[in-house]
Amino acid sequence: MSTVSQHQYPLNCPTGRWTLVSTILASSMAFIDGTALNVILPSLQRDLGASGSDLFWVLNGYLLMLAALIIVGGSLGDKLGRVKVFKFGILVFTIGSILCGISPSITLLIIFRMIQGIGGALMIPGSLAIISAIFSKEEKGKAIGSWSAATTIVTICGPVLGGALADIGLWRFIFFINVPLGLFSIFVLHFKVPESKEPGSSKVDIWGAVLLVLSLALITFGFLEMPEIGYNHPIVLSSLIGGAFLLGVFIVVEKRVDQPMIPLNLFKSKTFSGVNLLSFFLYAGLGAIMLFLSLNIIQIQGYSQLQAGLTFLPFSFTMVLLARKMGSLSDKYGFRNFLIIGPTLTGLGMLWMAMIGITAGPSDYWTTFFPPFLIFAIGMSITVVPLTTAVMSCVDDSKSGIASGINNSVTRISGTFINAILGAVAILLFTNYSMKEIGMLGLSNEQSNELLIETTKLGEARAPIAYESGLQSEVNTIFQDGFIVTYKWVGLLSSALAFLSAGIAFFMVEEKRTE
Repeated sequence: MSTVSQHQYPLNCPTGRWTLVSTILASSMAFIDGTALNVILPSLQRDLGASGSDLFWVLNGYLLMLAALIIVGGSLGDKLGRVKVFKFGILVFTIGSILCGISPSITLLIIFRMIQGIGGALMIPGSLAIISAIFSKEEKGKAIGSWSAATTIVTICGPVLGGALADIGLWRFIFFINVPLGLFSIFVLHFKVPESKEPGSSKVDIWGAVLLVLSLALITFGFLEMPEIGYNHPIVLSSLIGGAFLLGVFIVVEKRVDQPMIPLNLFKSKTFSGVNLLSFFLYAGLGAIMLFLSLNIIQIQGYSQLQAGLTFLPFSFTMVLLARKMGSLSDKYGFRNFLIIGPTLTGLGMLWMAMIGITAGPSDYWTTFFPPFLIFAIGMSITVVPLTTAVMSCVDDSKSGIASGINNSVTRISGTFINAILGAVAILLFTNYSMKEIGMLGLSNEQSNELLIETTKLGEARAPIAYESGLQSEVNTIFQDGFIVTYKWVGLLSSALAFLSAGIAFFMVEEKRTE
């Protein structure tokens, strides 16, 4: 549909249903990639000869483009048409997915992941912005809950399918799943979903967009390079300082233009600022624990990649069961209390998970990982829909795209920020622990240097096969123990960030709607 409509529809009418179908399928592309990628990382690492640093770049190359462009993507949707920009983002993301699936090297895979990130930046803000524009205030929470529950149902197959494909050497096919989802979503959006955009001029703040993209790209790049070359390296310092300077220039420019890329008065809302701070800390903790949990389960605990994918099912099913209900409850009772209770439970689950050491493998799952995973899942299920509803309820519907873009940018930058810090700290902790213990084995300098290089692989670190079996066993046990120590500190940090986000909700989030 090419007409621009500001009319709002009920949830159960044909337009409402087609809107949910298209936004759910398109969003599921990003969710499937995100959940499945953590599970297939070990196979990807082996097949492409990737180092631990390369793995972080497979994740963070995507995040770099997403963080730099997602606010611009949300603003363009508001001004040029949400459906139009959403469709273009889906197309770019789909092309990037095909390229990822055929990439012959780790370098090309990282580049193609960055193309996915460009598509994601145009696509991700659009789904919630379209939902916010299409559905009435009374049904917005229920619509977001339905979207959240259905995307979870679709993405349940992500870790399971990713693990199954990785176990038989076909991990590349996880990227090809996006092709039919993307094409069908574009078809439905074009013929069944009415266009919507901000009333008035569609003029784009070009200078604001350029300054914002450059500033966020430099800040994100600085954080990404920090683990590899150190926090005091000239490249890191110049990137962070340059990004902060351009961000300051951006704020000055935005105060002086008639139609800014980001209306700064959005942040006058205490609740809008609060939910974005909450998102930053909560999703930083979530990203940290989920990445290291996947590596721990597969590389240390001895689960197959299919079994690792199955361990995420309690999380997915809990989200399915609670998401739509949470949307209705937040419509009825407000979102503040849920944003306090949810992160608190999430933090408790993370804390419990951090205390788990080396287990007997999959046979111990129900008494080791399952109980904290369930608490963690309930906490996130209570949080996600009220958090999204809070973001979209803090602003006028005409600003829904930029509000979604800002919140998504915050969560992606938080992931980049925490990965940068953890990339440096995790390798440092793992290396220091491992080399201290290895130093007590009385090895030659040549052997010690070999093992020092091996520590850059984190959970994939193994003693060379040339070592005699007894020494191999000792070294591999040290590497296992070193990873568990590192994983514990990651879990403790993640739980602290979740508890901090609950505190932010208590002090900053209010129920009152601010236009």
